[in-house]
Amino acid sequence: MTHEAFAQAVRAYGDTVYRVAYHALNNPSDAEDVMQTVLLRLYEYKKDFESDEHMKHWLLRVTVNESRKVLRSFWRRTSAPLEEWQEAAAPEDPVRSEVLEAVMALEPKYRVAVYLYYYEGLSVAETAAAMKANPSTVQTWLLRARARLRKELSEEREVSVHVRLVP
Repeated sequence: MTHEAFAQAVRAYGDTVYRVAYHALNNPSDAEDVMQTVLLRLYEYKKDFESDEHMKHWLLRVTVNESRKVLRSFWRRTSAPLEEWQEAAAPEDPVRSEVLEAVMALEPKYRVAVYLYYYEGLSVAETAAAMKANPSTVQTWLLRARARLRKELSEEREVSVHVRLVP
């Protein structure tokens, strides 16, 4: 891969790689580490990609795999996570902020599936390929994630309405 092609790929897909890793790991520092690892693997990749879509799918697959490695690592299992994502700039819209917080509270497999499907616009089959899962499994994850989000967001609204009503 030429330096120019690599630079163009980083500009085109760097943010996507970071966001997928962030949704998988729920930690900005770990997501940055995964992004660097994935981009290094891209730089060292010797074969040509068939198309930009092929490169994007390769990057998503490698990102999901590297994120899983981090989740399985000894350090991750034996240390307590810092809730840095709450300190990150939240969206201006309180509803979007609520939804983001609820999505980030999901288990990693649900979080990544929701992100790839809804935010990146991948199909169920593409999401399944990126996550190395069966499409029916991804559909189940999305169904469960939507149910959990619906429940969580409706409970939050009930609490906020109750708080406003009680002086």
